[in-house]
Order: sequence, then C-alpha cells, then structure tokens
Amino acid sequence: MRKPLLEFSVQRVSSRDEIAPEVFMLRFERPWEFRAGQVVALRLEEGEPHRLYSLAGGENEKDAAVLFDLNPEGSLTPRLARLQPGDSLRVSHPFGFFTDDERPAWWLATGTGLAPFLSMVRSLDIRNKTLVHGGRGEASFYFQEELSASLGARYIRCSSTGEGKGAYPGRLTAWLGAQEQLDPGLHYYLCGSAEMVVDVRDLLISRGVPFEHVRAEIYF
Repeated sequence: MRKPLLEFSVQRVSSRDEIAPEVFMLRFERPWEFRAGQVVALRLEEGEPHRLYSLAGGENEKDAAVLFDLNPEGSLTPRLARLQPGDSLRVSHPFGFFTDDERPAWWLATGTGLAPFLSMVRSLDIRNKTLVHGGRGEASFYFQEELSASLGARYIRCSSTGEGKGAYPGRLTAWLGAQEQLDPGLHYYLCGSAEMVVDVRDLLISRGVPFEHVRAEIYF
C-alpha cells in the first residue's frame, strides 16, 4: 500500500491531562472529519520526524484526542507531555483503514492500544462488540467507568499482576486461551505492541479463526 502524502496544519492544544502515571490524553482543535480507528501524525516543529497516534475521541466531538505513554528518552512525548492549552502542534490529516463496521467483533487491546477502540465506543453502534483490554493493574484500565457503562459485561479487563477488582488475573493471551471456543465467524481487531499482536494473532488462527478475520494495528 502506498504511504499517504502527509500534509500538516497547525492546531491549538485544548487540554493535556495525565490520566494515569506517565499516560496522557492530549486534546486539540479538529478541522477535519475522521472515522473511528484512523490515525494522525504529530510533530511540534516543521521538518522534524513525526509520530503516528490513533485518534481516541469520538467522531462527533468538537476536539480531536490522542492517548500516549511518556517515553523519557523519546524525542517527542516528553515535549507533548509539557504542552499547555493554547500551545500549537502540527497535525496531519487523519488516515488509515483500521476501521470497523456493523459486523459482530471483538476488540483486543493492551495499554494505550485502547485508543482506537475508545474512539469506536464513542462513535459506533456497539451492541455486538466486545472489548478486552490487557494491562498491568488497576491504573492501566483507562476510562474503565465509561467503558463499563457503555459495554457492560462485554468490557473485560485482564490484569497481568492480578490487580483490579473484577479483572481476570492474567494476561490477555491467557484469557483468550482459557475460552472454550473462539467464534470463527467473528472479526477480531488487535491493537498493541508488535509482540502482543503476533501472539494474539497466532493464538486466534491456531484456534480456527480465519486469517482474513483478524485485523491489527501495531504501536511503537
């Protein structure tokens, strides 16, 4: 697939909130339409390398939003974490095809890989969607009250440390492996680290899920 030609525009920051230790939600002006699941490229200065982030806000919300982990050694996230309302950043037009439709689906995420699914929850008809979110512990389950209210029992948390009231005590892959059956007719959307995506994809396929029913988005 040909890479999109990225055109950047300068937008103003609306808010920057630390929603968990070293995890931030950044909101900024939104001059374009987008589909839940798409990404944008961000940078602060003209000509510097950009980074891609899934949009985390709803399609009808006034501002756009991205979710990111602070990497103290990184070139961009330490500066993003210091932005204040009114500051400017350079944002590309949204692009990408990690989008869902009306078919029944499971959404499987770890960490800030939750972002595209948070956008989908806020934008789509989710009556036939299940979200499984893996994290270390209670602080890793971002927006859990909103997600629980929206999805009910179809919102499942997997805690690798065993922390978190009501969470499955183990990794997301362990929860998947413990299921008696994985419906091969469902569509499965994966978002997380490359290791997570490979492990989950291999598990799904080994359990009879067709390759074409698995879609993945990797974050770095």
